[in-house]
Amino acid sequence: MNTAQRSPSEEAWMWRHRFSWLTVLTTVLLISWGGVVTSIGAGMAFPDWPTSLGSYNLINPIDEWWAVPAYLAEHGHRLIASVVGMLTVVLAAWTWWSDPRSWMRKLGLFAAILVVVQGVLGGLRVLWVSLDLAMVHACVAQLFFAVLVSMTLFTTRTWRTSEGVLPTGDAAARLRRWAYAATVGIYLQIVLGALLRHSGGGVSPGFTAFHVTGAFVVVGLVLGVFVMAEKHFSDVPAVRRAGRWLLGALGLQFALGLAALLVMLYMEDQSAISLAPVLLTVAHLVVGALFFGTSIVTTLLAARTPAAEPAEAAFRSRGREPVMAGAES
Repeated sequence: MNTAQRSPSEEAWMWRHRFSWLTVLTTVLLISWGGVVTSIGAGMAFPDWPTSLGSYNLINPIDEWWAVPAYLAEHGHRLIASVVGMLTVVLAAWTWWSDPRSWMRKLGLFAAILVVVQGVLGGLRVLWVSLDLAMVHACVAQLFFAVLVSMTLFTTRTWRTSEGVLPTGDAAARLRRWAYAATVGIYLQIVLGALLRHSGGGVSPGFTAFHVTGAFVVVGLVLGVFVMAEKHFSDVPAVRRAGRWLLGALGLQFALGLAALLVMLYMEDQSAISLAPVLLTVAHLVVGALFFGTSIVTTLLAARTPAAEPAEAAFRSRGREPVMAGAES
């Protein structure tokens, strides 16, 4: 199939962008559901895989499984994971079939492979009764989410045209360094959070100290990104918007993390599962994923240079019709 045949219409770009958003939002639901599984200790409610209590019936492995909280959490997680897997495969196939950019088609293929790997990690965590694999599973989930967010960004008009490209200069280079550092810092916080949540219950003093210290480091890095974007790039609204969203996500995430820590410390000696810490820790997890996704968008926008010719401009320079138009982000 040649490039002209691969060139999608405006409507096709719009629908694939919407489907990417659907996949991202379903993944957010999956991450939040996984947080509930961990918070209530339901990870081994179904001790087998790929069966569920010996049943291959994915929809209804046992009668009224939804009436048992642990079953609802764990099997609901498996059901949503299956939906995310199917959506990702469809998105990858759609991208492979219609996207004119070879690197984008490869990224879609990588997303499909990654979702399979993530499913296998989840299954092996159950079969091997491994908290270590549970932590790896949680960290890979965030990387998978970042790939989906990136694919969604790459279908926007902002990305597909010259809009949002930083000019050359020292200020742009400094913003890129701040953005790279912030994204790495946020992901390391995610890893520390996974270690804290899967450390065997309770509040681990060591992991908590590292996590709290890391939070203040991330605050400084995000403030650096925000200040650089506001001070030097008033003429690049896409980057400024991303910086503002990043700052807003930081504030919400910091508040949720502080609230979750205080509640967990207050209720640490209680053996029963309480609603408040579950809700706060799950909210902290989900907003953390959105925070990481926002940092990915900000970093990708900042990483673009005028030398990286956008797809539409490239086709115009070759005397062809633009392959992408419309489909606002």
